[in-house]
Amino acid sequence: MEGQKVRKIVIAGGGTAGWIAAFALVRNLKGIVDIVLVESEEIGTVGVGESTIPTSRTFHQYMGIDETDFVGATGSTFKLGIAFENWRTEGSRYFHPFGRIGHPTWLADFHHFWLRAKHLGFGGELGDYCLEQRAGEAQKFESTPQLGTNYAYHLDAGLYGRYLRKLAEADGVTRIEGKIAEVHQDPGSGDIRSLLLESGQEIAGDLFLDCTGFRGLLLGQKLGVEFEDWTHWLPTDAAIAVQTSEVEPPRPYTRAMAHKAGWMWRIPLQHRVGNGIVFSSAHMSPEEAERLLRERIEGDVLIEPRLIRFRAGSRRKVWVKNCIGIGLSTGFIEPLESTSIHLIMIAITRLLQMFPYGGISEATAERFNFLSARELEGIRDFIVLHYHATNREDSDFWRHCRTMDVPDTLRHRLALFRDLAHAFQESHDLFTVDSWVTVMLGQGVTPANFHPAALRVPEDKLRQSLEAARANVARAVERMPRHEEWLRRYAETAPASADSAGSRGIETESRR
Repeated sequence: MEGQKVRKIVIAGGGTAGWIAAFALVRNLKGIVDIVLVESEEIGTVGVGESTIPTSRTFHQYMGIDETDFVGATGSTFKLGIAFENWRTEGSRYFHPFGRIGHPTWLADFHHFWLRAKHLGFGGELGDYCLEQRAGEAQKFESTPQLGTNYAYHLDAGLYGRYLRKLAEADGVTRIEGKIAEVHQDPGSGDIRSLLLESGQEIAGDLFLDCTGFRGLLLGQKLGVEFEDWTHWLPTDAAIAVQTSEVEPPRPYTRAMAHKAGWMWRIPLQHRVGNGIVFSSAHMSPEEAERLLRERIEGDVLIEPRLIRFRAGSRRKVWVKNCIGIGLSTGFIEPLESTSIHLIMIAITRLLQMFPYGGISEATAERFNFLSARELEGIRDFIVLHYHATNREDSDFWRHCRTMDVPDTLRHRLALFRDLAHAFQESHDLFTVDSWVTVMLGQGVTPANFHPAALRVPEDKLRQSLEAARANVARAVERMPRHEEWLRRYAETAPASADSAGSRGIETESRR
């Protein structure tokens, strides 16, 4: 489509991926391009989690979404991080917070000074220097500008999709109900020309977004883009999701609880709790996984458990000809660090920044593919870290994870941290230095040394500085309200909405 202007975008599939794409595109390109979304109410959806990371807030701000309105309409709660239970050893626990830990210097990050203090016998826990961690563990929350709290959301994906659909259609997106029967290509260029629905309706376009989930109807099935399998690094390949009634006030963090063949999640919303178990089918049967899940969930079951099969990996390319994959159609990294919705949002943001209005060029597609691959591989390495850096030896699954080969990029990171306590965040990396440090320490990766800059600080001054920093965090947390109290404030100011009554459906990116 070199030189052919893009005047019409066709989105194949709804769900979270489709409606995020539709809303963001019409919000930024209204009057420049026409946007059509095709989905079928007859096709079900699957659920692998209802959790986000702080980049979702940035995306909402870019798109002009009011937080009070959003929280009220989607039953959302606030998320300050993830508590990892039983990952290093059975009975162990650590917290991966979203906030900054301590205050780094230009020469060395904060954890180097903390490591020296630990060597000297003081300094407490690393989490003592992170507002988000101590607030989360105390089940407190506040998001005032003065505090600068870094947080994300637990959300109801079904309500979120409907919320975005309402906004998108109000802005001019055309939704067409129907199942896609055929995908037609131009016989000369190979570009996708149109979608033929079972009803006989044909929908032509200039640019097509594949939001058809694991199926990858356009990118995989029609264009034949190869899938790179990562199951040798990420062996879990199935999940069972279930919703329950709440039995306690919602905690402002996700719980990720390891078991002998994977892990379980618990995600609190305002009106229910999302639960699930992720497992390796080579090490646990679906029947055994469901029994374990039922044994450990709390509250009344609202929706019967559903089995979801998946395969970790990525398409070799996500932009081919005039088709761009968004969400699960491009690949999948399990939901351990809640990155699925982020990957949808960053893909749409990248598309808007590189939008080929004047015509699709090979150079643009290559750049898009390069950036997408680098970010996904960085996320992959971060997830693999959780499995590989463990002391668990109580099952074949964990013994496999401890001894498996890992990507060279992750091996290098681990070696740097073990030798010098050095962690880094490159320009394409999603996760910060503090995230890498928290998880490596939490998983039992122990540095042999720390940066010599920490030796230049006199012991008494180091002690005084750390004590002051810990006290500042403790005082701030003491003044913060309980999470449920902060949510009540939102509920009191949120506009009344029929859509916010609660949802019992399990939904993510895969409606098509």
